[in-house]
Amino acid sequence: MTFSSKIKDELSRTEITDLASTKAELAALIRTMGYISLKGFNKFEIEFSTENAAVARRIFRLLKVAFEISTQVSVEKTNRLKKRNNYIINIEDKYAKNFLIETKIAGNNNFNFVEFDYGVPDDLVINNECKRAYLRGTFMGCGSVSDPEKSYHAEFVSSRENHSKGISSLLKEYGITAKTLLRKNNYVTYIKESEQISDLLALLGANNAVLEFENVRAVKETRNQINRVINCETANLDKIVDTSMRQINNIKILKKHKAIDKLPDHLKELAYLRLKHTNASLKELGEMLNPPLGKSGVNHRLRKIEEIANDLEHEKRGVK
Repeated sequence: MTFSSKIKDELSRTEITDLASTKAELAALIRTMGYISLKGFNKFEIEFSTENAAVARRIFRLLKVAFEISTQVSVEKTNRLKKRNNYIINIEDKYAKNFLIETKIAGNNNFNFVEFDYGVPDDLVINNECKRAYLRGTFMGCGSVSDPEKSYHAEFVSSRENHSKGISSLLKEYGITAKTLLRKNNYVTYIKESEQISDLLALLGANNAVLEFENVRAVKETRNQINRVINCETANLDKIVDTSMRQINNIKILKKHKAIDKLPDHLKELAYLRLKHTNASLKELGEMLNPPLGKSGVNHRLRKIEEIANDLEHEKRGVK
């Protein structure tokens, strides 16, 4: 089961509390996964289609609670490669017009012109519970969240721009910023920020999904932090090794020119220590000196040794 399927299964089990939020949820479902057919003689048929059995059961229950409509759920095989089940819920003509009016798809006087409104109905999202119910229905109808192990991405896919904009506006009321793009004739409202996806799941009422998402997110962030520390330490170690090799090479130049023993005592002592302790840090070298010297002091003396070695090399090239 995909992560999105888990979320929809959990949302489908959400308690049905009041009539207003039930109608709001159905209004979202008809706009995102419903089909309205004109059968002639001004008769309509409404069909919900989903591959998720839990969502189909949810629609069946919502119709019973909100409109006392008892309908049948039929099952068809999809034409897709994996031949999944497709669950169909039909609303007959005798219930269809009232359903369309109550869910604000149609007004009392526009059936002859078939002018349906697929935007978010302001008259139904009248309070917090109704807004959350509408978003819940929208997610069950056209939403998805990618597996957090792979990436952070949540989206709502709609064929109508006004509905997509309405969803963005609703999410914005809860501090969730979504962007919209046009993809293959569909409007995709998407969220990439992991914290905002977690907030979305909590807003929908998918508490188990929130826990799973946050657990995965915590493990990924810990893993990434460890990798950053390792990379930083590796880079620092490489830098220390490179610096140490350069310092040793400078001292070997002095030895080659028989100049190491001609160095001032404080530089000669450090030069021999560096040759003996090739992997020691500047701090460790400083602690070995007598008297001990700080890191910056050691670095200053090693730079002085490097200058002397460079001068010797330049003199040698000049002679040649």
